[in-house]
Amino acid sequence: QVQLVESGGGLVQAGGSLRLSCVASRGTFSRYAMGWFRQAPGKEREFVTAISQRGATTNYIDSVKGRFTVSRDNAKNTVYLQMSSLKPEDTAVYYCAAGAGPSTRTSAYNYWGQGTQVTVSS
Repeated sequence: QVQLVESGGGLVQAGGSLRLSCVASRGTFSRYAMGWFRQAPGKEREFVTAISQRGATTNYIDSVKGRFTVSRDNAKNTVYLQMSSLKPEDTAVYYCAAGAGPSTRTSAYNYWGQGTQVTVSS
């Protein structure tokens, strides 16, 4: 069973940058596509981005295209989310997840991290 631990969240001013990391253990990381989701207070969890097992395929929600970049290092069992030009509406708890394919659906992911808070001040 894969265990996922996110890190790198924090408080940043609008226009700033953060890089989130998600380290996997107890599983073969390279077998899984990885997704990043976020959940703001009072809202449903939403898809942000996903990356395929070898990193050849990525997809993004429209609101983060050009600002966020997902990548992975299978040798380090780690997936990253580089976030730039952050906006207050990006404020949320960010979760990484592991699944069979780079889907936009939460139901497609079997394993989830505990989340890391990202707060963007205006």
